[in-house]
Amino acid sequence: MTSRCRMPDVMTTRDGEPRRVGVEIEISGLGYEKLVSLTAGFLDGTAINTGRYVSKINTDLGDFTIELDSDPIKDLDLQDERVPESLRELGGHAMEMIDYAAERLVPLEIVSPPIPFDQLDTIEALSDQLREAGAVGSREAILYAFGLQLNPELPSLDADTLRRYMQTFAALYDWLKGRHQLDFSRKLTTYIEPWAGSYVDRLVAEDYQPDLEGLMRDYLEDNPTRNRALDLLPLFAHLDKDLLADYVDDPRIKSRPTLHYRLPDCDIDNPKWHLSTVWNDWVVLEQVVSQPARQKELIDLFRESRTLSFKNLTSTWRSRCHQWLENRGYV
Repeated sequence: MTSRCRMPDVMTTRDGEPRRVGVEIEISGLGYEKLVSLTAGFLDGTAINTGRYVSKINTDLGDFTIELDSDPIKDLDLQDERVPESLRELGGHAMEMIDYAAERLVPLEIVSPPIPFDQLDTIEALSDQLREAGAVGSREAILYAFGLQLNPELPSLDADTLRRYMQTFAALYDWLKGRHQLDFSRKLTTYIEPWAGSYVDRLVAEDYQPDLEGLMRDYLEDNPTRNRALDLLPLFAHLDKDLLADYVDDPRIKSRPTLHYRLPDCDIDNPKWHLSTVWNDWVVLEQVVSQPARQKELIDLFRESRTLSFKNLTSTWRSRCHQWLENRGYV
C-alpha cells in the first residue's frame, strides 16, 4: 500500500538518529471511554487509567495519552469546598451532568509519543478509523476550535538551522494558513497568532545571522507566549531554560527538541481531510529548508513582498508564494 505521507530528504538528526514527530489530535463526537477503547484496540495497546479523564495506552510505538483537554474538569473534586454547595449535594448526579456537558463542549485529545517520521502511516490510519467511528472536528459546531498539532524534531539544534526553519515558516505562513486554517471558530482564537510583524522583518533581514542566544532573545522580546502558530517555547526550554525564564513563566511549557506547529484545524469528519494533508505541506517547508539556494530565493522574494510596490498592491503574497512552490515542484 502506497503511503500518503511524504518524507523529507533529511530523515536523521546530526547524530544519525531517526527524526521523530509527536502528533496531537483534538476531536469530539466520541465519548471518552469509547475513544480510549477504539484507540487501544486499533494500536493493539493496553489502556491504563492514570487520572480523571486521562489514560495512557502502552503500544509498540510508545505511550499514547488520551485526555479531556480541560484541567479544571480533569482535576474536579466535588468534595472541594470551593465547589458550590448545590453541586456538592448532587454528588454523582452532578458529575454525570458535568461529564455529559464536558464531552460535548471540550475536546478530547490524543497525544502520540515521538514516533519516527516513516511510522506516521499508523497515525494516519488511526485518524481514518476514528472518522469512521463518528469523530468530528472544528466544522461540527461554532463552539469547536479543534486543532491538529505537529511536534517535528529538528535535524540539528544550531542557530543556523533554527534560523532557516524560522525564516521559511515566516515566508510560508500565509500559504499554510490558506490551506489548513479554514474553520471560522479557529480564526477567532488567539492561540495561533502569527509572529509580530516587526519581528518578522528583523528575522528575514538579509544580514540577520545571530548566535543561538541572540536568536532566542530576539524572538522572546516580541513573542513571549505559547500562543503562536509556530510555538518555539518548548524548544527554547530544551535549549536554555534559564534564558526562557527571563521572559516567560508558564508551567504548561514542556521541554523538547522540537518545533510546535499549532496552526492547522482538525477537520477529521471531512472525508477529504487526512493527517497527511497537513503533514505533506509541512514537508514542503522541510524541503525548502534543506535546499539553501532555494531557501534564499524564497526569503528574498518574501522580503520584497513586504515593501510598497505596484506588484504587491495588485497581487497577494499567498498567490505568488503558491506559484513559486508550484513552479519548483514542491506542490
